[in-house]
Amino acid sequence: MDDLYNSYTLGPDESGRFGKFGGRFVSETLMPLILELGERFDQAKTDESFWAELSALHQNYVGRPSPLYYCERLTTHLGGAKIYMKRDELNHTGAHKINNVLGQIILARRMEKTRIIAETGAGQHGVATATVCAKFGLKCVVYMGAHDVERQAPNVFRMRLLGAEVIPVTSGRGTLKDAMNDALRDWVTNVNDTFYCIGTVAGPHPYPAMVRDFQAIIGREAKQQMHAAEGRLPDTLVAAIGGGSNAMGLFYPFLDDPEVTIIGVEAGGKGIDETMQHCASLTGGRPGVLHGNRTYLLQDPDGQILEGFSISAGLDYPGVGPEHAWLYETGRAQYVAITDQQALAAFQLCCEQEGIIPALEPAHALAHVMKIAPKLPRDHIICMNMCGRGDKDIFTVARALGIDIDSGH
Repeated sequence: MDDLYNSYTLGPDESGRFGKFGGRFVSETLMPLILELGERFDQAKTDESFWAELSALHQNYVGRPSPLYYCERLTTHLGGAKIYMKRDELNHTGAHKINNVLGQIILARRMEKTRIIAETGAGQHGVATATVCAKFGLKCVVYMGAHDVERQAPNVFRMRLLGAEVIPVTSGRGTLKDAMNDALRDWVTNVNDTFYCIGTVAGPHPYPAMVRDFQAIIGREAKQQMHAAEGRLPDTLVAAIGGGSNAMGLFYPFLDDPEVTIIGVEAGGKGIDETMQHCASLTGGRPGVLHGNRTYLLQDPDGQILEGFSISAGLDYPGVGPEHAWLYETGRAQYVAITDQQALAAFQLCCEQEGIIPALEPAHALAHVMKIAPKLPRDHIICMNMCGRGDKDIFTVARALGIDIDSGH
């Protein structure tokens, strides 16, 4: 463990660093906005009324706590370890994203901001942002890569139904990285009335810690529910990693429980060793700076950021949250990669065995569970985060399986 910490849950330090990762690598024009946001979040953290408002919305609007579900048929099918799912796909809007969006937009309202901007990949963060903006009567602008607009058409329509302006981003490869670039440019241009709601544990400080704190409700609930169900902690946690907010939300409350193994699952795309067509920043990348923080990135020998690739739009990001980079280097968490084909197989198995249609993001986590569960004893408990539902992905999956969704053949 880093000498600066006597606990894995105390970071970041005052400069926003998790060890040598994180920080604030931003332009002079952006720095005042970042510093003000940090001050206001620090105030909110000690304000009981802030958390009371968020808690009430979690219960009455989001539908929390989300269930902890024992996958009896899947456990029997795979043999070995007992498999539990933390069912955050049952949240309002169908993913974990709304946990963070509610927290940030309550903060934005306290800062008297009336225009909310966001970036989105798979569209779930965009949908959550549009939803909460509609609830509070705020203007919403969502930046989304043009490539993702095409492959996530259902979520684009949902955002527009909710009153958001969706701006397709055509720079780069038209994915999440490029959407985030344009959102940051918008924020600098519209400083007075605009709040940037980042969707993952990336970006300049305080975003990685702030998003983590809003998502940590996942792990806190899971801890209590696991004690109720099994009388003890799980042996292994598994969650998908893009930027890494759902995973950080599950992992964080367990970081100081050394008996719990923690595994993050990155998008291996078409293969780590065979090709560069993947999004496994920790498995196949190296440290660098992107979007205001130092972390592991996919980059060429000259330090140019490479385009990530994944069948999952939500995992299609060439970096990872800096706290994950720190957990990787300290050895507290393990990180593995799952290919598109393995995720597709897990997607289908989950539908067939449990009657749950997963998003492609958690299908990656489930694919790793499928690999390890048969090798583990029957009293071993795995808890994975089912962080999103698969409505948005049925067209992508159908194309990948060679099925004409209109004809059913």
